[in-house]
Amino acid sequence: MGTETLPPALEIHGLTKRFDRLAVAGLDLTVRRGEFYMLLGPNGAGKTTTLRMVSGLLQADEGSIHVFGVDARRDQVAAKQIVGWVSDEPMIYDKLTPLEYLEFVAGLWGVAPDVAETRARALVVLLGLEHVQHAHCEGFSRGMRQKVALAGALVHDPQLIILDEPLTGLDAGSARLVKSVLADRVRRGCTVIMTTHILEIAERMGDRIGVISGGRLVAEGTLQELRERVGRGDSCLEELFLAIVEQDANVA
Repeated sequence: MGTETLPPALEIHGLTKRFDRLAVAGLDLTVRRGEFYMLLGPNGAGKTTTLRMVSGLLQADEGSIHVFGVDARRDQVAAKQIVGWVSDEPMIYDKLTPLEYLEFVAGLWGVAPDVAETRARALVVLLGLEHVQHAHCEGFSRGMRQKVALAGALVHDPQLIILDEPLTGLDAGSARLVKSVLADRVRRGCTVIMTTHILEIAERMGDRIGVISGGRLVAEGTLQELRERVGRGDSCLEELFLAIVEQDANVA
């Protein structure tokens, strides 16, 4: 079966979520297999709410979510097994060491103990956590906690990795390491969806870029396609982003 006949990594139709206001407004979004997709938008645009619904952490009011063809609203367990989630606030267990945490998380996903141990040790090395692998996480800096959380999202070898501002709190060296790990996963066929306010990173790493405003997808494409849409052939992503958001505000 050719890849052209396979379902996309993520397919969203009519996704809606209301709190005290309409946070996500009938969103349609498709992310292709094996791409690094950057989801951008101003504060309150609906990015985090959307990703939390895709990850199964928040129930949608309306609409559909399919992850590699799995109906994520009907079969949350099957969808979660192929998704890794990293929030902007690292969620780990303080009383566990990184190795203990990774083996615990792997066990939740049914990874065999010997496989879990091998993956945990490899991730500890990959993310530069060897010197604290036996220390309790409660004393870790935010950046260290973020790396442990990322390792926890990768330990069950997900097909889709979703990251909400994953570089928050990381120093330059750690941020470069995390970017390298993510880029390598994409090269190996994984799909990554990431939000970031650091537009230089989105410009350099994103295969395609989606811009959300008011809970809707208002622009999408490669950097060159966004330049053509805005009519600015040599603009950086920051200029394009601001122009797109301004255009949408004027239309609204």
